[in-house]
Amino acid sequence: MSKPTEAKLVVVDDEPSIRELLVASLHFAGYEVATAASGSEAIEVIEKTQPDLIILDVMLPDIDGFTVTRRIRQEGIEAPVLFLTARDDTQDKVMGLTVGGDDYVTKPFSLEEVVARIRAILRRTHEQVEDNPIIRVGDLEINEDSHDVSRAGQQIDLSPTEYKLLLYLMDNEGRVLSKAQILDHVWQYDWGGDAAIVESYISYLRKKVDDITVTDEDGTTHKVAPLIETKRGIGYMIRAPKN
Repeated sequence: MSKPTEAKLVVVDDEPSIRELLVASLHFAGYEVATAASGSEAIEVIEKTQPDLIILDVMLPDIDGFTVTRRIRQEGIEAPVLFLTARDDTQDKVMGLTVGGDDYVTKPFSLEEVVARIRAILRRTHEQVEDNPIIRVGDLEINEDSHDVSRAGQQIDLSPTEYKLLLYLMDNEGRVLSKAQILDHVWQYDWGGDAAIVESYISYLRKKVDDITVTDEDGTTHKVAPLIETKRGIGYMIRAPKN
């Protein structure tokens, strides 16, 4: 596998062992890495290096990761932030996304998971910079400029919430998203964290995206292959069908 184009990252964690492990793994993955051990040091390093992405521990000895994120956003620094949370705390995750974070990983984490999350965030950010409005999964397309959605050439009408959910799934093609993650990103807990709303909207999307009939050149008709998958006990994902 070829290494990614070198991107500048900042790792912020007050535990030396975690910093060293992350730096070693990220260097091996082809990234340039700077580090900080506190919130105040993080702000200085981020301002100086202008990184492409920040890996930021929530619990720091002086100011927490949420405050660091607020401050750099106020200064116009838009680098994506991957939070490291010490526990699987929904409140922490919601707060992180509210202040301008992009994703989170719960400690203890696998280094492979962190690198995979970083690559996914950088890929999405790069695609936004490239300013290509079309996102595709198989024969399903979303135009982020016009908000048009189509599958197999047929237009699909979606509500604003259905559109936001489908876009989040497609942005994370091939990755299972938990109900909690979907609630965080799509609803920002407007529904009080009720996971049943996720199931309902996944059902709505399936009817519109996966229940389409197409006509072949010889006049025969068939249903499209389903794209949205349920991973029982884990969450949902979207990916192109295997040939």
